[in-house]
Amino acid sequence: MPGRYLPRIVDDELSGLLAGLPAIALEGPKGVGKTESALRRAKTVYRLDDPNIQAVGSADPALLLSGNPPVLLDEWQRLPSVWDAVRRAVDRDRTPGRFILTGSAAPGSPPTHSGAGRIVTLRLRPMTLPERQIEQPTVSLRELLAGGKPPVGGHSDVDLGRYVEEILASGFPGLRDLSVRHLELQLDGYLARIVDTDFPELGQTVRRPQTLRRWMTAYAAATATTASYETIRDAATGGEADKPARTTTIPYRDVLERLWILDPVPAWVPTRNTLKRLAQPPKHQLADPALAARLLGATRDSLLRGESPTTRAPRDGTLLGGLFESLVTLGLRVFAQAADASLGHLRTRGGRHEIDLVVERRDQRVVAVEVKLSSAIADDDVRHLSWLREQLGRDFLDGVVINTGSHAYRRKDGIAVVPAALLGP
Repeated sequence: MPGRYLPRIVDDELSGLLAGLPAIALEGPKGVGKTESALRRAKTVYRLDDPNIQAVGSADPALLLSGNPPVLLDEWQRLPSVWDAVRRAVDRDRTPGRFILTGSAAPGSPPTHSGAGRIVTLRLRPMTLPERQIEQPTVSLRELLAGGKPPVGGHSDVDLGRYVEEILASGFPGLRDLSVRHLELQLDGYLARIVDTDFPELGQTVRRPQTLRRWMTAYAAATATTASYETIRDAATGGEADKPARTTTIPYRDVLERLWILDPVPAWVPTRNTLKRLAQPPKHQLADPALAARLLGATRDSLLRGESPTTRAPRDGTLLGGLFESLVTLGLRVFAQAADASLGHLRTRGGRHEIDLVVERRDQRVVAVEVKLSSAIADDDVRHLSWLREQLGRDFLDGVVINTGSHAYRRKDGIAVVPAALLGP
């Protein structure tokens, strides 16, 4: 049914935090569902993208803190002084559940205080496969993180074609019920707004919009790789003798991160073992794989045919493989956050050993994950997981291969094989 609310994994976390903390800030890109999640809990709402509400808050930010709690301050970055007003209010009264702040960008003029100890931030990302309700998960990341190699099982009817459709369909809730053509137009408008509106609103002048758009396309082509930003810049300006300077393209990255559009996976660096020669660049990801696919003009047919993007990018394998990894990464980041864990990737210098994703508990023990665009898993597909298990010993809780197959099971060597649709929080 159009317009219905699909429960989010972050909902339970948000409710739990509001029960014990006075102020929560929901962060994430535009259209990700922050306001809808907050509205289900708020009793008083101030929308700071309304000029009239902004005028009131500019005159006296404290006026926007009144009303029955929780008080929702939507798009708070439009009036950064509200952040400091909330912080001061929390200093005076730490009653739980007083304020929810939602923001689609870090403000151009940051607050005078970080809010540390007063305002707790919570990240909201596009919808994962379980949140889209395409399959009932049978394997829990939280249980894998608990150790003991829990039993793994389950059957999925989701095939490669359906995964491609989900890559293209987007995890932005408001786009889920659109036809293919309407979805493409909405994604085009979303990307155009970033260039034409969001950059200027954050105080960044874009003198050559076409260069920014090409840079975003080159970044999309580098999805799930660790390509250098110099390589991305070169790919964005292929054939041009007069390339933009780093001082031009670095702000692109910075502003897109402030808008939560770039969501790179940091390198995982173990702190209490003898692993050597680790490379530490981030692995590139956009907030939603549908944005990457649309920037590159990918379609269901072109992805299934294995076509490469016209924008060159250093990658092993197909674009579909990178976008599938991006879809899996989106899910794992949400599941890891719900389990109070973090996500990174591991790559040794020269690429001799590489683990696509590493989920780390607070005590630094890990679940290592490989992502394979395949329905069948061979011994060669788990060799890096086996290597890491030998290196980490007891700190290696579990190894998982996430694939496009139909059954979840454990191999004889203990490595779990899990179809992407069957993995959940």
